[in-house]
Amino acid sequence: MAADRLRDLSQPIDVSLLDATVAAFYGTGSKEERAHADQILRDMQNNPDMWLQVVHILQHTKSLNTKFFALQVLEGVIKYRWNALPVEQRDGMKNYISEVIVQLSSNEASFRSERLYVNKLNIILVQILKHDWPSRWRSFIPDLVAAAKTSETICENCMAILKLLSEEVFDFSRGEMTQQKIKELKQSLNSEFQLIHELCLYVLSASQRPELIRATLSTLHAFLSWIPLGYIFESPLLETLLKFFPTPSYRNLTLQCLTEVAALNFGDYYDVQYVKMYSIFMVQLQPILPPTTNIPEAYGHGSSEEQAFIQNLALFFTSFYKFHIRVLETLQENISALLMGLEYLINISYVDDTEVFKVCLDYWNSLVLELFDAHHNIDNPAVTASLMGLQPMPMLPVMVDGLGTQLMQRRQLYAGTMSKLRMLMICRMAKPEEVLIVEDENGNIVRETMKDNDVLVQYKIMRETLIYLAHLDHEDTEKQMLKKLSKQLSGEDWTWNNLNTLCWAIGSISGSMMEEQENRFLVMVIRDLLNLCEITKGKDNKAVIASNIMYVVGQYPRFLRAHWKFLKTVVNKLFEFMHETHPGVQDMACDTFLKIVQKCKRKFVIVQVGESEPFVSELLSGLATTVADLEPHQIHMFYEAVGHMIHAESDPQKRDEYLQRLMELPNQKWVEIIGQARQSVDFLKDQEVIRTVLNILQTNTSVASSLGTYFLSQISLIFLDMLNVYRMYSELISSSIAEGGPYASKTSYVKLLRSVKRETLKLIETFLDKAEDQPQIGKQFVPPMMDPVLGDYARNLPDARESEVLSLFATIINKYKAAMIDDVPRIFEAVFQCTLEMITKNFEDYPEHRLKFFSLLRAIATHCFPALIRLSSQQLKLVMDSIIWAFRHTERNIAETGLNLLLEMLKNFQASEFCNQFYQTYYLTIEQEIFAVLTDTFHKPGFKLHVLVLQHLFCLVESGLLTEPLWDSATVPYSCPNNGMFVREYTIKLLSTSFPNMTAVEVTQFVNGLFESRNDLSTFKNHIRDFLVQSKEFSAQDNKDLYAEEAAAQRERERQRMLSIPGLIAPNEIQDEMLDS
Repeated sequence: MAADRLRDLSQPIDVSLLDATVAAFYGTGSKEERAHADQILRDMQNNPDMWLQVVHILQHTKSLNTKFFALQVLEGVIKYRWNALPVEQRDGMKNYISEVIVQLSSNEASFRSERLYVNKLNIILVQILKHDWPSRWRSFIPDLVAAAKTSETICENCMAILKLLSEEVFDFSRGEMTQQKIKELKQSLNSEFQLIHELCLYVLSASQRPELIRATLSTLHAFLSWIPLGYIFESPLLETLLKFFPTPSYRNLTLQCLTEVAALNFGDYYDVQYVKMYSIFMVQLQPILPPTTNIPEAYGHGSSEEQAFIQNLALFFTSFYKFHIRVLETLQENISALLMGLEYLINISYVDDTEVFKVCLDYWNSLVLELFDAHHNIDNPAVTASLMGLQPMPMLPVMVDGLGTQLMQRRQLYAGTMSKLRMLMICRMAKPEEVLIVEDENGNIVRETMKDNDVLVQYKIMRETLIYLAHLDHEDTEKQMLKKLSKQLSGEDWTWNNLNTLCWAIGSISGSMMEEQENRFLVMVIRDLLNLCEITKGKDNKAVIASNIMYVVGQYPRFLRAHWKFLKTVVNKLFEFMHETHPGVQDMACDTFLKIVQKCKRKFVIVQVGESEPFVSELLSGLATTVADLEPHQIHMFYEAVGHMIHAESDPQKRDEYLQRLMELPNQKWVEIIGQARQSVDFLKDQEVIRTVLNILQTNTSVASSLGTYFLSQISLIFLDMLNVYRMYSELISSSIAEGGPYASKTSYVKLLRSVKRETLKLIETFLDKAEDQPQIGKQFVPPMMDPVLGDYARNLPDARESEVLSLFATIINKYKAAMIDDVPRIFEAVFQCTLEMITKNFEDYPEHRLKFFSLLRAIATHCFPALIRLSSQQLKLVMDSIIWAFRHTERNIAETGLNLLLEMLKNFQASEFCNQFYQTYYLTIEQEIFAVLTDTFHKPGFKLHVLVLQHLFCLVESGLLTEPLWDSATVPYSCPNNGMFVREYTIKLLSTSFPNMTAVEVTQFVNGLFESRNDLSTFKNHIRDFLVQSKEFSAQDNKDLYAEEAAAQRERERQRMLSIPGLIAPNEIQDEMLDS
């Protein structure tokens, strides 16, 4: 085909032919034509000399797509090869791009028609600047400003370039450039800003062109967050901006600029200017948006410009208050303007738009936290003083009183706003995770099918805010909630949504009140809700009220523990709801029952005043009736809850009696099935029987999970029969797959049989995992499983092997640790080779087996390491290969398990007598493989562990523990003075060949840096991060995974803070075994 001529770059390209090829690629021709064009374009793009043709193409083509293709080639060269090009080539390209930009933007018509092309050229220019400016292109800013003054369209495009440059340097630079380069560019922009500043002010005062003014405001917006403050406050800039604010067409852009200024925070030097800016702004705002406006309604009917205005207004107020609210509080004349602004913000918070609400909520959360913290720390004046923004002085008693008065005045000042804010939180409370009953788009009440993460995050922030608000004034909080509840009862305010948000709010402040107040408040709330349930008609209405009662009682375990009568009423009410077939009600009833029992379990096993027997006994007598209408999964949850109750009984005899009564129904069924099977084994092949067996096993697993060790008597009853059923079903599966081929494993019958096998393994694993550390339990249960479970795994076809076997044995080894050493060879023999064959064909098949296999290996390496040393060298090689295979995985949890396992192995071998042998064989391979995954950009989440492995290797080689040479003297002719030197040279060679775009000096510097910082993990880690960015592989990507560890430490500090404030961590999330007595 003619197009193939394009691959020959020895003479200038035939541009019309290239146009036709690009058109074919984007065209509607046949699939083959498109594929052919794609191949040619790729080949051209990959040719290192292709970029030399770019100017020729741009000069001769009329097609925008072809221009973009050429610029794409150029962009690649600039990103990865620019510094390696000869100076004249770089300068030629730079001048050409600048000329085309000036030429196209100097006249209005071409600037508008070629806008997309100009934008792309601007981006290319900024990419060049990132390399050449300031050192190799000192005059760039003066040249640009001079060009801008020659024509209004050129000026508009210069603004666009400046904005791009600012964004590249200040917003998108992390992980794209080294720290040094970012610093250099920031300093250049700062030092040359005077010219840009004069240009902006000149445009804003002299130009009449709306497009140019908008472009200038937009560029200013990008600059305001970092320019030296004098340019803002000691120049006419602020007045100019405020002058533009009332004009509708510039209103939003100006408001964004003012918001940037409001968000600057550099001490109190410019306080006077801020107060002035705020006062003028508030005066200008009132005619635009009168304070009496119903903002949510106006927003609902507004144009997109008007809606953006409300959103920008929220951003302006929240930014200004976050940093400068103190200035407004201090002077009497500003207070009314401050309160009016807060009133605006409360009204904006009612707007029905998630983004707007998030902005407001974020600020309310920080304001309330600040007021609360000062109030919370009043006993510690030094902390309070710093929170108040005062200088801590030597503490005189007068000062403390003065502080207290100041705090009270500040709380007084905001009391009105806070009260309105409580109402806002109650009216707009988000849905908590426990609530399963929602309204669908047709207005029906249904069971929730999917969790909405945004709503859960919002709930968390709102809950926290409301708890601070409650601590600031418990009386007002309680009064507003009860008042709103009485309106529900009177019907004056009754809607599903109103009741929901109110009850979610009531549930969310659990734990924040003193116990007496909480008791008084809850008695009223629960009584009103139960009344509401009685007097309201209609199935949907009742379902909504039921879900709210369940949610509220589930949130207050402390109250239920202290009031048996209420606890009993609530539990009986839950039993009633378990017969209510409305979607979601039964699920929520079982959830709530489980939650309450976990927190109050002791209350159910003691004889309460006025009762003749413990509640658990009464419950077991009526068990069959209570669960009659529940689905199997709900029954399992119910059984788990009763298991918790029985666990709380301290008398072993009673405990066994309760367990026997609880398991009576499933055990009867089990005995019946096993009896029938003894007469005829075919009985077990019936689908219904298989389902029943599965259900019985699941019920057992549920009880085992809550009863732990005390489940021993029950599991002993069924254990051996269960293994026989397991073996029989396993043989059935194998014969089905052998006869029906691979498709048989997908049939519902085989799937059902496998479910029984899995559930058997899960039951044994749950019991062994939860049972206290009693070695005799292990001795009793592990040997009988060796053949039916392990032997069966080895004998089966790959498709019929259950991955749960691997996790069961991982649990057993983690539980019984070194006691299992003698069994490791058996386990190894049964699962190792055959599982590896399944998972090393590719990275996709058998995902479950992969993860569990590596977890089992890790358990063995941690607890039974001596068993690994006894392996033959071939077997050990298999283990090491499989570990390398694991951390090459792009599946995050498999790679992490592999890396953790590798670290265990390295540490264990270092401490063993085989240290030299092991590292001689594997040191270089491991180092090479770790560098490969560290630098290939697909394994970023493993960064922390990659760094730890490398640190271990470099510390080890310098420690002198390795007494044998790591190099093979047969293949390496020269000898090194020591292993440290050898590894240095090896690493430099390895990285130089992997990154030809880096100079030998850069690589040597990096490797020497690694050795120098090996003992300080954080320096070592930062050194590697900088190298990754420099190697250019990581430049255009999201690199937050490289900083994941620092983020986790921050989260832990936050949790510790939350634990110190009553109610912030919900009472039902705190492990409080001791309280339940």
